[in-house]
Amino acid sequence: MPRCIVAEDEKLLAAALQRELAIAWPELDVLEVAEDGGAALEAIASHRPEVAFLDIRMPGLTGMEVAAAAAEASPDTLVVFITAYDQYAVDAFERGAVDYLLKPVTPDRLAQTVARLRGRLADAARHVGRAARVARDIGAHFDRPPDEPLTWLTASTGRATRLILVDDVIYFRADNKYTLVATAEGDALLTRPIRDLLRQLDPKIFRQIHRSTIVNLRQVASVEREDTGKGCLRLRGRPETLSVSQPFMAIFRAM
Repeated sequence: MPRCIVAEDEKLLAAALQRELAIAWPELDVLEVAEDGGAALEAIASHRPEVAFLDIRMPGLTGMEVAAAAAEASPDTLVVFITAYDQYAVDAFERGAVDYLLKPVTPDRLAQTVARLRGRLADAARHVGRAARVARDIGAHFDRPPDEPLTWLTASTGRATRLILVDDVIYFRADNKYTLVATAEGDALLTRPIRDLLRQLDPKIFRQIHRSTIVNLRQVASVEREDTGKGCLRLRGRPETLSVSQPFMAIFRAM
């Protein structure tokens, strides 16, 4: 029974894709629906599904970055990109991707994708390491179009409210319904979830290293790889270390 991960941050589109997949491919088991790139990568690394449907633009890691990291975490996973890009992007996908789906996904087009995936799954040897080749083929054709990045944050420290310059943040960590903001001067709490921050932080500076942790790369003193495949970050201005989960180590090596 084939299994898949769906990564789509727009809930209505994710639900619509699930409904259409249930019709076009009834035996497909949708294991998880991820709403951001980090969650998608961890789901792929954990489940090692046969197929992953990845939206190109997601909070945190893009679909391309997830595919590149998944090449190590789950090299046999076949990747289908979901995109709203124009024809120039589609041309790049055609050179390497298993398939692409343009939003909104139509039943006829999805049926073609399902037929193509079934053919690939029938011959497992043809798709070993496919995610890595997809990422290499299309990586040079796109720059991630970031939203306007955050500059300042308003956070709580006890009864006081602090204005924190984003460049001064060493890392963010999910803390129940809040997000802990760690700086050299101490900690504060944000009332917004860490997933919302992923949409607004500059991806060239802030990188997700765990489902619950985002680090400022400028504040990283060193990266150590552990025997388990996980990593350990030593920080500038803070005594603690941060754990990098195994799937995200591939992202660090690519920097």
